[in-house]
Order: sequence, then structure tokens, then C-alpha cells
Amino acid sequence: MPSDTEIKEKFWKALKSDMTLFLGLAEGDDGHARPMTAQLDDECFRDNQYEGPIWFFTSRSSELYQQIGSGGRAMAHFASKGHDIWATVHGNLSQSTDRVTIDRLWNRFVAAWYEGGKDDPEVALIRLDPENAEIWIDASSMVAGIKMLMGIDPKQDYKDKVAHVTL
Repeated sequence: MPSDTEIKEKFWKALKSDMTLFLGLAEGDDGHARPMTAQLDDECFRDNQYEGPIWFFTSRSSELYQQIGSGGRAMAHFASKGHDIWATVHGNLSQSTDRVTIDRLWNRFVAAWYEGGKDDPEVALIRLDPENAEIWIDASSMVAGIKMLMGIDPKQDYKDKVAHVTL
């Protein structure tokens, strides 16, 4: 029976590995979310927990970047590659063109998207300041099926596999 802290640790480890969130505005964008590659700052990991913003490289002309303007409420969705962790994250979005952050997070995968490199006039960042999340970890349906055959209620096990956490 994992604790909320352990579930949160599993989420951060999976996000650091898989890196893709569906990101959108919680209001005003008809709930439209886009797949975005999350950049986590290694300096923000402490005791298997992440304490910092989640960054996304984008272009200044992208629709989401334009819609954020001076800020907006975010809703991000995550599913790990192994489909063993899912999450919905809420927080605030903001625009950034901070060169120090761009330099720190820049990598060859990001570079492939910008012809002018870090100096490309379209390079921008979206900053997600996560506030809270609901995180689910896999409660295997096969195990649940076997338990049902044995007359055991599988819902009791599952209730311990979801956490409402502050990020």
C-alpha cells in the first residue's frame, strides 16, 4: 500500500523518463490539450521529489503560447509509457524567453526544432508551476479479475493506488 509521497515519487520518476504531457489551458481553450515535451530542471530534484516549474520549449507564434498571454490556469494530463501511472496536474502557465533558463535546458533534441539554435527569434518557453495533482498507479485488471473470481472486492486495493497531492 504506497503512501501519497511514494505515489508522487513514482510520478516524478515517470515524467522525468517519459517527458510527455498533454498541456492546455483549463479555461477558454475548449479543453484542447497538446502533447508537449516536459523539461525538468535537475537542480530542482530533492529527496526523489521535484520542487520547481515544468518547462516546455515552444515557438512564440504557437497557438498555446499566444493564448497564455500574461498567464492562465493549466490542466496537464500524463500517462506513462508502460501505462502504470496516470496523472492530472493543475497549476499556472506563463510565457518566458529567459535566456538563462533556455541555456540551462537546451539539448540536441530541442535544437532540432530551431534552425537558428538558441538565437532563433521563435524560441520561447512555457512555464508550468504545478500546484496539485491526482495521480493513479496501476491496479492491474488481471489481478482484479482473479480477486473477483475468489470473491474478493478489488476496489479495496485500488483505493490505495490514487493520491491527491500538492506539488
